[in-house]
Amino acid sequence: MLRPTSFDVAERAGVSQSTVSRALRGSPGVNAETRARVSAAARELGYVVDRHASSLRLKSSETIALVTICRPGEDRSAINPFYFALLGSIAAATSARGFNLLVSFQESHDNFRADFVASGLADAMIVIGTTSNRAAWQFFADAQASGLDFTCWGSPGDPFHWMRSDNEVGGRLAAEHLVARGRRRIAFVGPQQSPQRQFDERREGFAAALGARGIAPIIVEPPAAPDRHAQGLAAAAQLLAEHPDVDAIFAASDMLALGVLQGLKDARRRVPTDIALIGFDGIRAGTLVDPALSTIEPDLDAAGEALVAMALEDTGHSRSGTRIPVRLSLRGTA
Repeated sequence: MLRPTSFDVAERAGVSQSTVSRALRGSPGVNAETRARVSAAARELGYVVDRHASSLRLKSSETIALVTICRPGEDRSAINPFYFALLGSIAAATSARGFNLLVSFQESHDNFRADFVASGLADAMIVIGTTSNRAAWQFFADAQASGLDFTCWGSPGDPFHWMRSDNEVGGRLAAEHLVARGRRRIAFVGPQQSPQRQFDERREGFAAALGARGIAPIIVEPPAAPDRHAQGLAAAAQLLAEHPDVDAIFAASDMLALGVLQGLKDARRRVPTDIALIGFDGIRAGTLVDPALSTIEPDLDAAGEALVAMALEDTGHSRSGTRIPVRLSLRGTA
């Protein structure tokens, strides 16, 4: 008869293998209810930890690993500021639990790594970053299929345990505000073929809210460019050439919106008098331009706390599909 493994215990208890390891070593990141369920499953299966073989591996690291996916060859200073803000929120939530945070920037097969928990370096792992790096997400999809476990922000979706902003609500809030201010020639600027499902959700919420008011949005796919700011700049030129009467724009991200804003200024369009503009993400850079960028702002403190709770599998936190609330932050552009 085969000896039961921690993976068998995980299946019986309905948790991940990494949670079994943390529960059986008494990690404070596992709540009492989960610890009791794991212990009961271990007893039922007759599972006994081989302390000699796994003493080092099972030693609690009290560390959470945070992987930030970058574009290949991207300078770290050029990473979307949103991810640095999210990183800060995760660090604060990790520190509040008395854990350390191990941060790994990854961009190619030369530095892809997903075994931080399996190797004992961390008790849980979170993955954030650009979905334009498809090779990275394929690597992590394969890693999860192999039994490694982690939680993601903004992942392409299945098969990952994911969390996102409440994107459809954000799109609706932007549309409702622009219509309430009398705007009628309204555009959405954002990727249409991106693996980032959140862009589609923002567009769909925006279009549905406009459609309910008898308005069809102008949809603009940003031209290819090195980064979101450059894409927004090019999209503004294209939009004004094709629809010179546009009077409002909702951009799928703040970095796109900042590029659009620069493009509108270059075309001598007054913001918001001629054209109102709303972004999405709430990055600090949006407060430093003139006029300051109106935006849909996710609750990043809540995001950081929820990501850590999901990674550690706290009771009451869904392993997939968690939505973070958003609000409309009105500044100078709208």
